[in-house]
Amino acid sequence: MSDLPNCPQCNSAYTYADGNLFICPECGHEWESETASNSTDNENTIHDAYGNVLHDGDTITVIKDLKVKGTSSVVKVGTKVKNIRLVDGDHDIDCKIEGIGAMKLKSEFVKKA
Repeated sequence: MSDLPNCPQCNSAYTYADGNLFICPECGHEWESETASNSTDNENTIHDAYGNVLHDGDTITVIKDLKVKGTSSVVKVGTKVKNIRLVDGDHDIDCKIEGIGAMKLKSEFVKKA
């Protein structure tokens, strides 16, 4: 049939792939393949301006004055941003900044706090 692995919990042969995950419909167990977890760790790590690895929920500090497009507002150096979310794309950080609102930032202009 297929070369998908059996479920590690119930040993069912009816597993299926969903993106990078394997799912067992009988017991509901989900797991990542070893090759998928190794490749995603190397490709999708996002680093701050000093090389520290960033994770969802981290607190960061802005290291450069950033003009907010479409307004006269500026995000000042030293502004702390809590509870970031990492996303794919050119601007890899989604966050909310007090007094400004929802923003997308580039990781090269922040440091991990």
